[in-house]
Amino acid sequence: MPTDFDYLTQLQDYYAAHGALPSYARIGELVGLRSKSSVSALIDRLAEAELIQRTPDRRLAPGEAFFARPLVDSVRAGLPQAANDTGQDSIAIDRYLVRQPSRTVLLSVRGDSMQDAGLLEGDNLVVDRGAPARVGDIVVAIVDNQFTVKYLAQDARGFYLKPGNIAYAPIRPEGQLEIYGVVTGSFRRY
Repeated sequence: MPTDFDYLTQLQDYYAAHGALPSYARIGELVGLRSKSSVSALIDRLAEAELIQRTPDRRLAPGEAFFARPLVDSVRAGLPQAANDTGQDSIAIDRYLVRQPSRTVLLSVRGDSMQDAGLLEGDNLVVDRGAPARVGDIVVAIVDNQFTVKYLAQDARGFYLKPGNIAYAPIRPEGQLEIYGVVTGSFRRY
């Protein structure tokens, strides 16, 4: 017998394909529920779990937890271990990576000067604009009117930018060094 999680995954796939949630009638067709009361009860349970919400005009929209993904287990990067996919935790990726939505932007990495920091060409950076930067943070900086991503460093001569690849030299501003934002995460698609 299908569970609410099974129904939710069908709604998530529908949302990914169409950018909106279906009507009550279409939900019934989609998940195989025949009565309006069954669909309504499902929606009530999903709303209580903050997976779906009702908008003021009575439409359905994704709730706070709609985009959370199950965290089923950890995986070793060394020797193999027994698989265990019974985890019940979940992570809402946006909530996990984005601290303050109004200040968060995404930037794509070009070049290889931060490869030793794990930032590769084509990776997407999650950047908190205007966040206070500390020495050692990976920052997006405007140095002499040009953008770059580097470690923020400091020595007796002042602040400078340190690459994450020994093939590149540190960057010391000739004029102005401004921190655009602090990198809070990154992701890539394989």
